[in-house]
Amino acid sequence: MEVILIQDVKSLGKKGEIVKVNDGYARNFILPKKLGLEATKQNLNDLKLQKAAEEKKQKELLDEAKEQAKKLEEITVKLSIKAGEGGKTFGSVSTKEIASAVKEQYGFDLDKKKLQLSDPIKNAGSYTVPVKLHPQVTAEMKVKVEAV
Repeated sequence: MEVILIQDVKSLGKKGEIVKVNDGYARNFILPKKLGLEATKQNLNDLKLQKAAEEKKQKELLDEAKEQAKKLEEITVKLSIKAGEGGKTFGSVSTKEIASAVKEQYGFDLDKKKLQLSDPIKNAGSYTVPVKLHPQVTAEMKVKVEAV
């Protein structure tokens, strides 16, 4: 019997796959536990429509991420850090501070987890910070840190 999996089933397949299983396994385990549906014409058509809708949604998310990447690459975020004599700074600039500065200065809601800062910024100067907006889209945002 062919079955369309609704959920991931260990050692059988992932959600959305069509797998061939024994009739008893399907009737006694997969169908009663709602892990899959019988592969009828109606169910196969529904699966095809769901996959098309999911692909469309993913494409829209990718396009939205590309637009946001263009906007982020054009801006320069300005931050200040306290400094003592001789230019020695106190503290550092973290991703949380950069994200809040972007929201405050430009109105973008940017998740601090998307900023890929290897180490916190501890010196004044200009930096480029990679922002991973989508698995396929990474933007380079400019950050200017001034000593106060």
